[in-house]
Amino acid sequence: MRFEQSWQGQNLTRQDGVFPASVPGCIQQDYAAAKGWGDVQYADNCRAYEALEDDTWEYSAVLRYERAPGERIVFVSRGIDYRYEIRLNGALLDACEGMYRITETDLTDRLRGENDRLTVRILPHPKSGWGEPGTRDEAAECCKPPVCYGWDWNPRLLVSGMWEAAYIETRNACTICGAEVRAELDEMLEEGTVHFAFACSGPCETALFDPDGKEIWRGDALDVTVEHPRLWWCNGQGEAALYRWEIRSAGDVRTGTVGFRRLRLVRNIGAGDPKQFPKSRYDAPATVELNGRRIMAKGSNWVNPDLFPGAVDSARYETLLTLVRDANMNILRVWGGAGPAKDCFYDLCDRLGILVWQEFMLACNEYRDEAHYLRVLEREATAVILRLRAHPCLAFWCGGNELFNSWSGMDDQSHALRLLNKLCYELDADRPFLPTSPLTGMGHGGYRFNDPDGGGEVFAVFQNSRMTAYTEFGVPSVSPVENLRRAIPEAERFPPRETPAWTIHHGFGAWGADTWLCLPTLEEYFGKADTLEELIAQSDRLQCAGCQAIFEEARRQWKHCSMCLNWCFNEPWMTAANNSLIAYPAKPKPAYGAVRRALNPVLFTARIAKYRWRGGETFEAELWFHNDTPEEQSGRVTVTVSVGDWQKTLETWETSAPANGNTRGNTVRTVLPKTDAEWVILTLESPEGYSNAYELRYKASSGKPWKKVLNRDAEPAK
Repeated sequence: MRFEQSWQGQNLTRQDGVFPASVPGCIQQDYAAAKGWGDVQYADNCRAYEALEDDTWEYSAVLRYERAPGERIVFVSRGIDYRYEIRLNGALLDACEGMYRITETDLTDRLRGENDRLTVRILPHPKSGWGEPGTRDEAAECCKPPVCYGWDWNPRLLVSGMWEAAYIETRNACTICGAEVRAELDEMLEEGTVHFAFACSGPCETALFDPDGKEIWRGDALDVTVEHPRLWWCNGQGEAALYRWEIRSAGDVRTGTVGFRRLRLVRNIGAGDPKQFPKSRYDAPATVELNGRRIMAKGSNWVNPDLFPGAVDSARYETLLTLVRDANMNILRVWGGAGPAKDCFYDLCDRLGILVWQEFMLACNEYRDEAHYLRVLEREATAVILRLRAHPCLAFWCGGNELFNSWSGMDDQSHALRLLNKLCYELDADRPFLPTSPLTGMGHGGYRFNDPDGGGEVFAVFQNSRMTAYTEFGVPSVSPVENLRRAIPEAERFPPRETPAWTIHHGFGAWGADTWLCLPTLEEYFGKADTLEELIAQSDRLQCAGCQAIFEEARRQWKHCSMCLNWCFNEPWMTAANNSLIAYPAKPKPAYGAVRRALNPVLFTARIAKYRWRGGETFEAELWFHNDTPEEQSGRVTVTVSVGDWQKTLETWETSAPANGNTRGNTVRTVLPKTDAEWVILTLESPEGYSNAYELRYKASSGKPWKKVLNRDAEPAK
């Protein structure tokens, strides 16, 4: 039986009174609310939190419990951030470092029977003495999400507290503890086994129910065989079939779900002959093979959905992950800078059919071979693996983000990565492990529509690229106007400039004319905006066009390319401008609709060389038909190009594509007229619903300036 407690918080450093504390939550957020601090989203209010970095905090609660003879009273915490001590009536019971372990502290022998006071003391944040103070270098010896130390879209905000559930639990001989249920599937995909593991002093029975809810087993066995199980598939490939399990004793019951699937990472087509020597010189395997079927992994990068991890609940996760599924995505890379999510995130991914590329809490740093850090990392990584390994959504493990880059200096001989590889093999041997992202063959970048340092427009950059996986790419846009009104004071709001509010909402040390507002690019393509709304509309147009172009091009490069994941899906607070598809807290940008269309399982697309066109030029578009479903598909498309009042039908094409395959068509051409217009519109109309469209910039001749775009709504998030 669980008894929720009423918690109070206190800043032991400042000794300025107690305040109500939320569990799960963030102690600094509770303190700010009690002191009447302004909205953390507004202006540069978040900087006030920096003064709290080195403070010591305490949660306290007078225990409420009912205890029968022979029962034990246990304090259970599912996550405390980051260094903490647990005390009962002043006596130290436990001291820990790390935020991902489940802590169980037996209180029974120290209880007085009345006015028992439980306290959780939160110690100051760890900061490595290596590197530059006040930067993310300070995260180099810490297993806390490094994004807290500041990023290019995230302010420095070192928060702490009981970020996951915490409660008092009474236990007796009938209590079921440590329940873990895992599913195995044989290589022929014909026989599954469910393995039950738990601790209980009394007699227990196990039960298993099929995806329709029908009971298929009940008894005392710990290993249950399922003949010809229904397989778990990711979004777009089939049913995300989940079997429900149950463990029941005389006075307790535990439930959960499992799924039967086999997943491998295999070598990409054309990425090198594995029989040649040395194999290490070839691209790393990056093709997902699920239940014997090679699939295109289409998705995004998941970052922390809030500055305060404790504030994220299942409703927020469900809103965001439903948007992932509805965008025709089938995979999320849980970025190492943010660390693992809460349990309900993975439960929802299981149910929605979203594969998870899970990174450990390492990113963009040189994590040194320091003994204390490695001990903490081993304990934390072990806890994460044991907590997540039963989820069918979990595709593979990864050591962390960009650890082999020049600013990190790590390699596959670094002790931290050797340790993580060892733990994953010992505790979850059948699940693939990647040391970091990117690896040879994978691409991180570009991040702007037209990057003079990166080869120009995204159209040319990605058409001239040949990666096995595009695991980070993006085009930024200015945030929605309602977010900017909440975040930027009116006097600073327009035009954007290097004020405190614009700078802090650009991220940690990231302000620049072309990062991430990209003001010179917007003015070059559309003319100088006269209003904030017009500026937003301009940036939305480029983000829509750029994301559509990249996702579609990655699909054309299948099967050599087998992954496309944009940077990024969501954001943790109201940024001024960002590459995200979803604005804080869960508002789809217009680019979300463009990406959803670009990832339709069956779709006609056109490979177009560039975004800007002039009258008299020969317009070209190479036609493609994409099929990411497990069955052959056929379709017909009529291709039409228009400029102002001028319109021309270029081709009608009937074709088919094999299961999880593409078909390349003809290249259509026409000379563009010289007329008074702003746009070239290419329409791919399909009666089967596989339609597509492209809106491209146009001017009559090279001698005329680009016509200023009026304030028009960008593509809606359909």
